[in-house]
Amino acid sequence: MKKILLLGSGELGKEFVIAVKRYGHHVVAVDSYHGAPAMQVADESRVISMLDGPTLDAVVLEVEPDIIVPEIEAIRTERLFEYENRGIHVVPSARAVNMTMNRKAIRDLAASELKLKTARYMYAQTKQEFIDAVQQIGIPCVVKPLMSSSGKGQSMVRTAADVQHAWEYALEGSRGDVREMIVEEFIPFESEITLLTVTQLNGPTLFCPPIGHRQERGDYQESWMPHDMPPSLLKKAQGMAKSVTDSLTGAGIWGVEFFLTHDDVYFSELSPRPHDTGMVTLCGSTNLNEFELHARAVLGYPIPEISLQKAGASAVILADSASSVEPDYTGFEKALISPNVEIRIFGKPSAHKFRRMGVALASEQVRESDGYRESVERLRTLARNASDSIRIHYLD
Repeated sequence: MKKILLLGSGELGKEFVIAVKRYGHHVVAVDSYHGAPAMQVADESRVISMLDGPTLDAVVLEVEPDIIVPEIEAIRTERLFEYENRGIHVVPSARAVNMTMNRKAIRDLAASELKLKTARYMYAQTKQEFIDAVQQIGIPCVVKPLMSSSGKGQSMVRTAADVQHAWEYALEGSRGDVREMIVEEFIPFESEITLLTVTQLNGPTLFCPPIGHRQERGDYQESWMPHDMPPSLLKKAQGMAKSVTDSLTGAGIWGVEFFLTHDDVYFSELSPRPHDTGMVTLCGSTNLNEFELHARAVLGYPIPEISLQKAGASAVILADSASSVEPDYTGFEKALISPNVEIRIFGKPSAHKFRRMGVALASEQVRESDGYRESVERLRTLARNASDSIRIHYLD
């Protein structure tokens, strides 16, 4: 039995805990608040600020984990090198977590070292540097904090009137103590995809079918699998994903994001853990969902193959207001009327506007010879309708 220390205990961590518990391992879930989703299914939990280095050190010393699995960005990631040097397995590796938690490091690796195709970009730490970057990159452009999660702080500058708000919003959305942002060229893409990429300790790199997704406010709203794209572009994206994950090293699942134009693919971002858009795999679209794949890779268990089983779609269930009390949910009778639909409520003990509280899933068997496009569009509608049927009530 392995002892696993999970740093960050949101909905993605919850599904990961369920996956590793099925193999009989012991999990200690850590987050900054009580009752986080993963804590509800873990063996033990701790509540700390993971940006407090000495406190994080104390928890690692107390728990003595075999494996540390980071799930969020707000961690003193530089401490992970010390833990790794002490023989603790950091997932996927201390190098990977440190580089991918900061957009500057990962973008420079992809564009400068590995020569992957990306949007043009510049960095800014001061307001004047930001204004200069916007002028040089050109409008429209995309602004992101170097450290953030779930789209926080991300916006698009469409006109000169948007510059001030984009600067302020990026500062508000920054996580940790990094106050720097990236200004990116806007790529007139046709679609965005996540390519879930699995690296193994003793096996080849594997890929899930591409996941299409739609975002609002920089955060995912719905995703679907498989996303229709030319085989030549899929092969190119797979090569880029393998190049960057090989460089970062380690075993686990990676959410590698790309922009697709009509004839090319651009590397966008990468997360060294299960990806929110990959929740579509919870509907059985692949033989192993992304959390089961992550668990096997982390534990060193073999993954013989990843195969598409069904077409699938997901749509998020969002809070429409803030509340510090535990919510109640209604509307399941309407949401579940279709045999192809399932609802997952995450169990978050409080809410803020637009917080992701659950997800609706829809899937169906499709023969490859029939094509997936029409089925995916039908499933997207089913998932959105199911999501819209769920109502959140706060028990004041």
